[in-house]
Amino acid sequence: MTRKEFTAKYGQILLPLVTPYDENEEVNYDRYAELIEYLISNDLCDSFIVTGTTGEASLLTFDERVKLMETAVKTVAGRKPVIAGTGCASTKETIALTKKAVECGIDLCMVVAPFYNKPTQEGIYNHYKAVAESTTANILLYNIPIFVGVNIEAETVARLAKFDNIIGIKDEAGINPTQITDYFIATEKVDPNFVIFNGDDIMLLPTIVQGAMGVVSGGAHIFGHEIRTIIKAFEAGDHEKAKEMFVPLYKFCKSCGQNGRILPNSIMRPAIELVTGIKVGPARKPLAPITEEEKKVLIDTLTSIGVKVKL
Repeated sequence: MTRKEFTAKYGQILLPLVTPYDENEEVNYDRYAELIEYLISNDLCDSFIVTGTTGEASLLTFDERVKLMETAVKTVAGRKPVIAGTGCASTKETIALTKKAVECGIDLCMVVAPFYNKPTQEGIYNHYKAVAESTTANILLYNIPIFVGVNIEAETVARLAKFDNIIGIKDEAGINPTQITDYFIATEKVDPNFVIFNGDDIMLLPTIVQGAMGVVSGGAHIFGHEIRTIIKAFEAGDHEKAKEMFVPLYKFCKSCGQNGRILPNSIMRPAIELVTGIKVGPARKPLAPITEEEKKVLIDTLTSIGVKVKL
């Protein structure tokens, strides 16, 4: 698959869906379908990602993740591509979940580096090799060192790019803002069509300058149109407009990281509710819910950047 073919199929804004819960922290699949319909009707993204980091994959059971895939595929009904987040702590479970995704009719899986165990680069390579050889699906590597504890080094990505069905990488760029350039340099001779996406809203502008083809954006639940405008303005050479449109997104992202929160879900979820009116519920424990002070800052931020909220 060439880069042009990838963007023609999946677009430039890949949205990792939040997972709605009821008051007992049970997954609300009907609400999930409602959220998907809202996002499609408002054209806020090009593709959906099920059970990614924004979907709190590490806090879901295997069966919940499979049912969310099934719900997404059924609800989307071919209107937009669905990508499955299938990464788990173990290679064995990652392979099993990837096979379930294929059974659901999903042909692209985003596989996060194995978490908690801190494997070596050889361990990371062996993990992805085993997954790639076990499936007919295409694989998008997912690098997010701040959560999983290990970085997929550029040399390892170059080795993995030799597999026909490992077609690209999503890089959570915050830990190393120039790593996307490292990935381009490492893979250009191995696979000149290797897909490289930014995975950090707050790094959108710096990474598209480096050549990132698009973004995996939780913020697209709210700012999908603005993100599209930023990307198109940059591609058209209107860098002032791109910068001007980026500032509100940047301010929102900063508000989601209040009090040292690394995973923004606890604040992003209420933001989604305030803007869409869809009750997705608080994050699952152990993530602490938003505080009243944090909510005030969030509302003030959204209001100051011109976003209408439903109080």
